[in-house]
Amino acid sequence: MQKTIDVSIHWFFKLMELLVVLCMVAMVVMVFGNVVLRYAFNSGITISDEMSRYFFIWLTYIGAMVAMREGGHLGVDTLVKHLPVRARKVCLFLSEALMLFCNVLFFMGTFEMHELQVSNVSPVVGISMIWIYGIGYVVSVVMGIINLNVLYRLVTGRISEDELVQVVEAEGLADAEKQLQGIKA
Repeated sequence: MQKTIDVSIHWFFKLMELLVVLCMVAMVVMVFGNVVLRYAFNSGITISDEMSRYFFIWLTYIGAMVAMREGGHLGVDTLVKHLPVRARKVCLFLSEALMLFCNVLFFMGTFEMHELQVSNVSPVVGISMIWIYGIGYVVSVVMGIINLNVLYRLVTGRISEDELVQVVEAEGLADAEKQLQGIKA
């Protein structure tokens, strides 16, 4: 059962990565095409500006979900990595709990704005704005589930010491730190 869930999660995030790529390709095609049409033919496609903005909104939020799953968000681990294990666990718990709280607020804000966005229509394309800002529901739920998963694993003791610091080091950073330690010694 767990393996089926893991495979489903894997394919869900692969689909999200594909959506990011499709949004980016659509943005490039629409903006570049519109530029060519304006300069070469003195005309343009009116919906391309608006749709490229909407795709950018979706690309940003979907990319944030994928980055959160992969641990790719920016973080500062200068203090946390020097703390004892118990203090790291406390910091991770506080961090995940605060992110979960922010996701709850994000969901509630999207819900509060739902009625306004349903009746608000985009000026050029003419679609309900909930199709654009409704991504808040998806992002807050998915990120909230990721937060709950980390909290569950932390509370039940199923998280390794390596995962207590949630920052993924940039390429070459570990080598630079080793060189600095060699200089200090």
